[in-house]
Amino acid sequence: MSRDLIDAIVNMREKEAAAIASNLSRSGEDPLAMLEYCKHAMEIVGKRFEEGTYFLPELIMAGEVLKQVSEIVKLRLRGEVQTERLGKVIIGTVKGDIHDIGKDIVVFMLDVHGFEVMDLGIDVPPQKFVDAVNDFQAPVMGLSGFLTLAFDSMKATVDAVNEAGLRNQVKIMIGGGQIDDEIRKYTGADAYGLSAMDAVNLSKKWTGAQ
Repeated sequence: MSRDLIDAIVNMREKEAAAIASNLSRSGEDPLAMLEYCKHAMEIVGKRFEEGTYFLPELIMAGEVLKQVSEIVKLRLRGEVQTERLGKVIIGTVKGDIHDIGKDIVVFMLDVHGFEVMDLGIDVPPQKFVDAVNDFQAPVMGLSGFLTLAFDSMKATVDAVNEAGLRNQVKIMIGGGQIDDEIRKYTGADAYGLSAMDAVNLSKKWTGAQ
């Protein structure tokens, strides 16, 4: 069943993906496991995009399918986790990258776990992140990027926050694609996450919620 869901998302069969997700939810499937299926589907879509098999329309369509599935998982999660507001988080996909599938999963996981999230969207320039730190006063910022070119943009964003004199006011996490500790060191971020729950746990840690 999980393979069926992944295949439906990857191949942009919206109604079928929603039906499979609904059946999984009704049958008691772990919502976090369902998120992993979504993450795997996103990885396949992203790889096809980088290889030139998929183009922007396919990327957008797959994202819309995933949003339908995400809403089903979100309803389930809302019934299982607290809704008390724990703190603020800024998140966005960095300059030069238009992937929002993974970011959107992280956004709604943070939301259902009690965080107020400022979602800056995709292709976000460093200065927009800097402005958000000033305006939103969030102690946590997440930089998302799936393409390898995003690593330089992540570094530029961290550098911009530092140059603005705000680095000691915000913890920065990165995620998406082939992120590892070497990339974290290169970008200057405080931590990296491989899943949406990593982002939640880091945010809880940095806001003193756990």
